[in-house]
This record gives sequence, C-alpha cells and structure tokens, in this order.
Amino acid sequence: MRRRTLLAAAGAGALGSALSTGTARADSTITVDPSTTYGTWEGWGTSLAWWANVFGASATYADVFADLFFTDKWVTYQGASRPGLNLDIARYNLGACGWNAVNGSTMAVSPNIPWFKQIEGYWQDPRDENPASTAWNWDADRAQRTMLLKAVQRGAHSELFANSPMWWMCKNRNPSGAAASGTDNLAPEHYRRHALHLATVAQHARDAWGVDFVSVEPFNEPSSGNWRADFNQEGCYMSRPVQAAVLPELRRELDRCGLTATKIAASDEATVDTARATWAALDASAKALVDRVNVHGYQGAGGSRALLHQAVVTQAGKGLWNSETGTNTANGFSMAMYLLSDLHALHPTAWAYWQPLDPHPDWAMFHYTPAAQRDPGDPALGATLAAVNTKYYVMAHFSRHIRPGMKMLHTGVPHAAAAWDETTGKLVIVVANDSTVRTNLTFDLSGFSTVTGGPGGVVPRWNTGVGERYVRREAGVTGKSVTIPINTKCVQTLEIDDVRG
Repeated sequence: MRRRTLLAAAGAGALGSALSTGTARADSTITVDPSTTYGTWEGWGTSLAWWANVFGASATYADVFADLFFTDKWVTYQGASRPGLNLDIARYNLGACGWNAVNGSTMAVSPNIPWFKQIEGYWQDPRDENPASTAWNWDADRAQRTMLLKAVQRGAHSELFANSPMWWMCKNRNPSGAAASGTDNLAPEHYRRHALHLATVAQHARDAWGVDFVSVEPFNEPSSGNWRADFNQEGCYMSRPVQAAVLPELRRELDRCGLTATKIAASDEATVDTARATWAALDASAKALVDRVNVHGYQGAGGSRALLHQAVVTQAGKGLWNSETGTNTANGFSMAMYLLSDLHALHPTAWAYWQPLDPHPDWAMFHYTPAAQRDPGDPALGATLAAVNTKYYVMAHFSRHIRPGMKMLHTGVPHAAAAWDETTGKLVIVVANDSTVRTNLTFDLSGFSTVTGGPGGVVPRWNTGVGERYVRREAGVTGKSVTIPINTKCVQTLEIDDVRG
C-alpha cells in the first residue's frame, strides 16, 4: 500500500490547446473482438480508510463525498458540478488500534503514525470472545463505519480487510510492524483470534448494520518490507507459512458465524510479481480456501500481469481483483495507462483506487490537509480541502461507463479497453493516447453483426486532457467503424449504442 518508488512518474506538462477537429499527424486502427472475452465486470471501488476516518461522519462533507464517489449524480462541490464516480465497491478497513490496557500492557505506537491512520478495532480485550461482552466495543471507528453505511445505502457492496491484526495480537504490541522489517509480527497464539476478529465483525455488520461483506481479506501486503515499528501506518509482515496457517482459521470462523457464502480473498500483495510468488508458494490446501486473489498495482508499468492471470484464473479457476492502486501524478494519465494495462493483460473483474482523498497533492483525486490533532466530535474539523485534481475526471472515464455485468472484450492493445452490455447493446471503449503526436483512431467493429449508434449514428464521447476535464463531444458511425481524433496525453471514452453480435 502507498507511495511506491516502483511507480514511474508521468507528468502532464503543457500539452497544447484543447482537442479540436482537423487532420491528425498519425493514424491507427484498433479492432474490438467480441469473440474473445475476459470475464464479467464486477465493479470499481475504493478503500475507506483513511479518508473516511476524517470525513465519514462530517455533517459538512460526508454526504457530499458519498455522492461524489458512490453515485452517478452530478454533485456540486466547491461551486462547480462534478460527475459522480459511481463506485460500487467500498473496502472497509478493520482497525488494529486501541487505547485500553490488556493485562497491564498498552499499544506500542509508532512515532511516525498520524492520528488519521490509526483505525480503532472492535475486539479490545482478548479475555472474552463473546461479542456481546464489554471486551468488544461496537461504537468504535464511528467515522469510517458511517461512510461504509452511506456507501452501501447508495448501492455499493463491500469487502472487509485488515492492515494489521489488533495491537495485542502483535508480538511487540505495535500494529505498525516488528522492530525489523521482514519479521513476522502476528503471534502464533493469535492466528485463530485474528480470524475470529474478522469473522465476528463480518457477522455483526450483517446482523446489526445491514452490511453483508462479499469477501474478507485477512492480509494487506503481507510480504512487504515496509512494516516496521517506526512506520507511518498500520501494517504487519506475515510470511507465506503464516498466511497458510491463518487461512483455514478464517474459513472455520466464517463458517461458525454462519457466513458460509462469504468469500476469502488473499493476499493483497503490493505487486503483481509478489502476488504470483505468494500464490505459487501456497500449498494446495491453502489455495483451496482462497476464492479470489487480490493484488495491488504498485508495480506500475512493470510486472508479469498475464502470468498472474494465467496462474490464478486460467489454471486455478479463481477470481482476480486489482484491489488497490495509487499513483503519484495529479493529472491521472499514468493511472489510466496502468489501469488499461491491467484490463489488457491482468484481466481483473474489479479495480479499486486506494485513496480518492489524500493529504499528498499528487496521489489525491481530492487533496486535503487534515488537522494536526483529531477532534473527538468531528474529525473533519480543521481539515482544509484543495482543488480537485484532473485524476478524478480520468477515473470517471472508466467508472461511470464500464459497469457491472458488462463483458470485457479483446482490443489487442494495452492502451484501449472495451466493455459490452449484451442486453442493451451498449459498447463502451476507453482509450488513452500515450504517443507524442495527435492521432486519428479508428475502432473496427466488424466483428459485430450490427453497429448503429444513437439517433443518426451519433456516438457520444468524453475527453480529458490538454485543458479539458470530462468534456462531452460526439463522433459518428461509418459502416462498422468509428473514428475519433485524440490529442497526446488524453483519455477518451465512447458509448456506442445498438451494437449487436
């Protein structure tokens, strides 16, 4: 999770005037092939911690951000109308922090972790496993929990994940990691308790909150070398044998709680290549317990995406999500290129951005600065919000148009993705121009039986780049093809109606 030197920077710079008609300096054709599909799309998402820990219960911001992220409404924010991202997956971070004493011990706190990255867990005393006892505090984590409910009320489904086990489960009582990186920090006597905490929270969420987690992920980048006692967030190194030991405990606890249909996802490794190595290292019994492999996108342009898909989906028949990615360019173009590369070779059926609200100005879609100290009444008090980054509008090109239930189609190139709704006949194409020249792109749709478009063959398209932010334009159907002009470092989305095959 978070800022990776593995990610290549992709600065936008001054890219010229806004897109206009005219003769392009280069031309190419992309063939959309409906005979080759890569699964049915499940959704777009975000993790709620840590931004929801600041804004989730804010009377001023909570509903605005819930609408911006989890609906397709146009929402007024900072005096302008913004397109809602229509995300439909909310990843809820089960916290590891607590400020009570357990058998005379208290949580060891990293000197570098800010308050908004400290997420309070629910099981605060291991001496009682009964969730109805005072050992469990169901009033914890109010702000993030409030945003979870707002997301679900707007139609999102959710996944439960843990950055670290509860502090008292850690060998050194520190939920940021062991003294040395690469050192297991979950005590063996707490393998089952970590699973029990996750399963019990999932059961309580279903019964008390009306939130039915579709999956539970017990690890977060468990092989990362970042997790140390002085790191700036929650995290826990767990070697592959530890992961293999926790997985059966989690399945047993989920089943004991009546959550037999709840899927287990693993292992949320930071990179594609680490995920492939972890998957290869798990034995057959551990793999059998995993319903879906989650992976993060912090390898940027690198990584053997196709090989991970082959190992997980083709050979093992498991699901595959890119459950977290973040990029350090505010214009969002590198995010678009990595995302399109994922759709081209990794073929996940869901994709999530880590933090749409972030204190880092380039990682953010919405940049904010939190207060230095948490206000116990409203954690958003004292926070300041900056302007919206172009990255937000780039995300809209994907999440507003490629929708759950669509089939992902083959385009043959890593800079274009296509999704098709067989029922309605709508074909969506998202494309990025990563060349140094303005281009005319032709989409060859001859693999379909009919291609009509809207009335009069009109095809709406949206452009972001060279000064435009999700600006709607039009193209036209000619026979079974559509041609568009696209400037360098721009992202465009087309919606072609009445495409039958």
